[in-house]
Amino acid sequence: MSYWPVRLASLPEGFGPMEPEMRARELKQLFTLTATLTAGQREQLMAHLGSRLDMDEVSAVVQGRMARHPGCPKCQAHHVVCNGQAGGLQRYKCRSCGVTFNALTGTPLARLRHRDKWLEQTQAMDEGLSVRKAAARMEVHKTTAFRWRHRFLGLARQAKANKLAGVVEADETYVLRSYKGQRRELLAEQVRKPRHRGGKAAKRGLSAEQVPILVLRNRAGQTTDQVLEVANTRFVTEVMQPALADDAVLCTDGSGMLAKVASELGIEHHAVNTLRGEHTRGAWHIQNVNAYHSRFKQWMRRFNGVATSYLPNYLGWFRALDRNAQSGAKPASLLALAVGA
Repeated sequence: MSYWPVRLASLPEGFGPMEPEMRARELKQLFTLTATLTAGQREQLMAHLGSRLDMDEVSAVVQGRMARHPGCPKCQAHHVVCNGQAGGLQRYKCRSCGVTFNALTGTPLARLRHRDKWLEQTQAMDEGLSVRKAAARMEVHKTTAFRWRHRFLGLARQAKANKLAGVVEADETYVLRSYKGQRRELLAEQVRKPRHRGGKAAKRGLSAEQVPILVLRNRAGQTTDQVLEVANTRFVTEVMQPALADDAVLCTDGSGMLAKVASELGIEHHAVNTLRGEHTRGAWHIQNVNAYHSRFKQWMRRFNGVATSYLPNYLGWFRALDRNAQSGAKPASLLALAVGA
């Protein structure tokens, strides 16, 4: 019985598809030894194998990034050669500048530990778990779960649709300005008293307490959005110009500002006067973008308010979930998005 634990302990850290295969005779001996395990030992073995399978899947996703970004992360040269392995990942060396790196170098997940839990992290993100629930599931501290969340969202916040074609619906939605977890900044600005678990605005209607978010969505379900730091024509024009194709048809709720932006961009524009109860005007409506607003706000309620400084991350997170819902992609796709694969 001593052979079994010795054999497990001798497996290298990076054991996986890149390691030498076990000999057929040794594998047969392992199969024979499994019959002598107790129920508790079998559970431990299954947990160990499950962890290794997760590591293999994570490594496959991470290594896949090199096919898309084969160059050196420092000088962008493509004369790169393999240079051994470390921590279960292939390392590379740039023949131009001499720097060594792996597939995670230069990504938001570089130097992040516990890769065997990364798939659990993507599952927690797919389910939209709170930080505390995600930490409990992955058996990590809540500050670790919080850090992982925003490291995984580092690239997701930038993954927006550009050059939207066809009929593009545009409308604004608003969320409460929040300093959640940033009490010092709130007290420094002296704008209001702290709220409890999200809370409510002190004033009804629109005010400085509300943060505007512009969402553009075409009839194919492609979406882009932007937190409006300044809600004026100039800023919105800068936001919308790269987001719209030249032949796009813009449909809005009759906003004078968006009408001016459409005019400056020289694109066709149709307005539906929702303030007067008009929902459609022929083929023109903004029901798709309004439905997106509704789903986003419903999804956000579980967090009891998020700090405004992190709002772009949550917008990127929800866009990724929306894309996955349309395409049927698995939660592991969130890992590929996080490393830019």
